[in-house]
Amino acid sequence: MAQRDTNVLAFVGKQANRETLRFITCGSVDDGKSTLIGRLLYESKNIFDDQLQALESDSKRYGTQGEKMDLALLVDGLQAEREQGITIDVAYRFFASDKRRFIVADTPGHEQYTRNMATGASTAHVAVILVDARKGVLVQTRRHSRIVSLMGIRQVVLAVNKMDLVGYDQKTFDATVADYRAFAAELGFEGLQAIPLSGLDGDNVLTRTQNLAWYDGPSLLEHLEAVPITGANERADFRMPVQLVNRPNLDFRGFCGRIAEGSVRPGDAVRVLPAGTRTTVRAVIDGFDEVAEAGVGTSVTITLADEVDASRGDVLVAADAPAEVADQFDAKLLWMGEHAMSPGRQYLMRSGCKEVTATITGIKYRQDVNTGGHMAAKTLELNEIATVDISTSAPLVFEPYASNKVLGSFILIDKLTFETVGAGMIDFALRRASNIHWQALEIDRAARARLKHQTPRCIWFTGLSGSGKSTIADLLEKRMHAAGLHTYLLDGDNVRHGLNRDLGFTEADRVENIRRVAEVARLMVEAGLVVLVSFISPFRSERRMARGLFGEGEFIEVFVDTPIEECERRDVKGLYAKARRGELKNFTGIDSEYELPEHPEIHLRTAELKPDECVRRIIESLN
Repeated sequence: MAQRDTNVLAFVGKQANRETLRFITCGSVDDGKSTLIGRLLYESKNIFDDQLQALESDSKRYGTQGEKMDLALLVDGLQAEREQGITIDVAYRFFASDKRRFIVADTPGHEQYTRNMATGASTAHVAVILVDARKGVLVQTRRHSRIVSLMGIRQVVLAVNKMDLVGYDQKTFDATVADYRAFAAELGFEGLQAIPLSGLDGDNVLTRTQNLAWYDGPSLLEHLEAVPITGANERADFRMPVQLVNRPNLDFRGFCGRIAEGSVRPGDAVRVLPAGTRTTVRAVIDGFDEVAEAGVGTSVTITLADEVDASRGDVLVAADAPAEVADQFDAKLLWMGEHAMSPGRQYLMRSGCKEVTATITGIKYRQDVNTGGHMAAKTLELNEIATVDISTSAPLVFEPYASNKVLGSFILIDKLTFETVGAGMIDFALRRASNIHWQALEIDRAARARLKHQTPRCIWFTGLSGSGKSTIADLLEKRMHAAGLHTYLLDGDNVRHGLNRDLGFTEADRVENIRRVAEVARLMVEAGLVVLVSFISPFRSERRMARGLFGEGEFIEVFVDTPIEECERRDVKGLYAKARRGELKNFTGIDSEYELPEHPEIHLRTAELKPDECVRRIIESLN
């Protein structure tokens, strides 16, 4: 027993001293990614006896290789994956050779799971891009290659798989490699090793075989053992995002986080960004022990010499070489949401440990997957890649993604569903607004309101076309005007004759329509007016954005709730009929969704109430 324990400890110690290479396998559907990884695990003897027995059993039940063991089942663990013979989720596996430890991510090939592939690529040092020798370079191969480049992976293996199915023909291999190299020339890969192999039969996976005697390069494993590992730079300037402020008692205050770049020692001068406060490091604690130095990738607790204001999301940096701080960026964006991205819509943005509200203010161009060409775009659909301008509600500490993956990357989260809808890489800060500042004014909203003897508000009417919004808003303004109040009514149709005449009725245009009107309404409330806004405003996210522009109690949402059948009956313009015939696209309630308000201040059911009664209820609620 003692001998066995000694062997285990010796094995663990030996593994701990080896460096770890993280790599992904990616490419198009059925290129053999899972089978290749299974072959690597099997041939390198990184499978336990019970796993081997389970593999033999599962191969009979789910296998796609006849009497042979289906090595792909070592990776495809989901029931749906085994039944369909495809990879859906990212599967991570560990194995080791005599020279290195490896963590491999098997990523899906199907287009709808491209976002999962991007997740696997975000932490990899090397990408193994598979191509089926029979099919050559496909659209998904190109898409995955662009994402690999986008994620900063600079070492790539072009694995031309299933060479057994083309008779190990060298001309087929050479043609595929030439095609891929021509495409990849612009992607900035530092190393591109092409390897012919057969994941099913094991040719050129661990060792070279006679079937591929014409090939004089390394096998896949030989290359993975030798390829240089690039990552965070220990010689770079110190960077550590604060994940937690540890305050167990009054005598201790430590800042916990993982060092993203550089190293830190007691006595080092540091700054707390974005505030810029300067101080020095008192102690560096790794686990429970104070250490003389800690480097990249180490999770530490740092205590500071001064009582500084720092919290989760702030970043500790070298005092003489701080990172940048900005609130507008040029960034690459991979859209991962099922619902299209619309400029002007607000999302949650998470960068490191910091979370802010972000708006994509413009799409500079969308990338063509095949050619890399720049294409104009108003929106982004699932799996599309673009260069965008993005604005945040608060300053972010950042560095370009090319030099710092931790401070240069971010994700976008839908505010309503909390789904991750985008992954981005910051290129640089936008400087064009750096000379614009808020001008302090002597006359403020309160002074303007006192002059008018009223409480300024925004009363926002939302509902389907034909629900009676404009009728009720017009009648309410008449009553308010008669009472001596200073008002203004912004009506959807009227505004489209001027301010928003350049906008159509696509979702992206509707988002911009509401953004502009909400900003105008905010200015009118600043002027001391009671502003009435009558817009369909079909999307909750934009109504929430509008509400966020106003102070507590200043935004009154009025849901004019009318059944669509009643709206169609009232429709004197015949718009619903046109929409039903397909003559009017993106019509709310027919082929464009209306998202019901969740918590309106006033809910009017107009099938039961006359306009006069609706106005009376609004006035009672306001009073």
